[in-house]
Amino acid sequence: MTHVVATTNLKGGVGKTTTTAALGEMLSGEFGQRVMLIDLDPQTNLTMMMIGESRWGELDSQGRTLAALFEHAISAAGTVFEFDVSSIIQRSVSPLRKVRTVDLLPSSLKMIGLQERIAGAAFASGDSTDILLRALKPVIDQYDYVLIDCPPNLETITLNGLRCADAYIIPTIPDVMSTYGIGPVQERIAQFGERWGRPIVELGVVITKYRKASPVHRNTVDDLNRRKDITMVFPSLIPEANQIAAAAEYADFGTLRQKYGSDGQFTALRDLAQDFMATAKVRLGWA
Repeated sequence: MTHVVATTNLKGGVGKTTTTAALGEMLSGEFGQRVMLIDLDPQTNLTMMMIGESRWGELDSQGRTLAALFEHAISAAGTVFEFDVSSIIQRSVSPLRKVRTVDLLPSSLKMIGLQERIAGAAFASGDSTDILLRALKPVIDQYDYVLIDCPPNLETITLNGLRCADAYIIPTIPDVMSTYGIGPVQERIAQFGERWGRPIVELGVVITKYRKASPVHRNTVDDLNRRKDITMVFPSLIPEANQIAAAAEYADFGTLRQKYGSDGQFTALRDLAQDFMATAKVRLGWA
């Protein structure tokens, strides 16, 4: 059974993309899981992190990104939808040793201009929010986990990611500005689930860029843990660290520990991946 989880937050700069990438690499390298990363954010940060700017430029010029999927859906509106998504999947993208089972569906800057065109298209079957869902059907069983990095909004492309998702996580910095949007995100995702006839389960909040010495961070984590509207706060707090920030650059770091840092950062991210799998099993009944 494939487990599809979206990472989302209406606030940018909260470590959403780094969390998605680190989870994917930890699930593969430390726990032997087959992972697909889907970059729905037109900023292409996850794509750049996994394959680098040069390779991304080649793919973008060849029409081998998710922009091609959405452009095809628009041009084929009113007819039978057919798109070979395997033609744009990038296989085994991580250069790290032991991380050999992470694939990527890359993003494109072109997706910025596709939002309104997708929303306004008339489809013969389905609608503007199930383009990705239909495209993934032939390949999704190849993976244990599909992690979808959503843009910091709730527009059509983000809805395509949520439409595929069984569940979602909310990465956030533990401060007022970053956590302010948690409630609205929960409310809107619940509404989308009702509209689509199935719940999209909240797995929890992931604390990122945590500074233990900051009273604001400590107090915010305590407040989040007390909130009744939050399913859980993952106990592994991802620290603010130069090595985690540097991990956003595409490079062959060698190992997961060398990439994410040996001063507790690697352990925090590994523990997060383990907690993530355990929580998903409990919340969704996954084997």
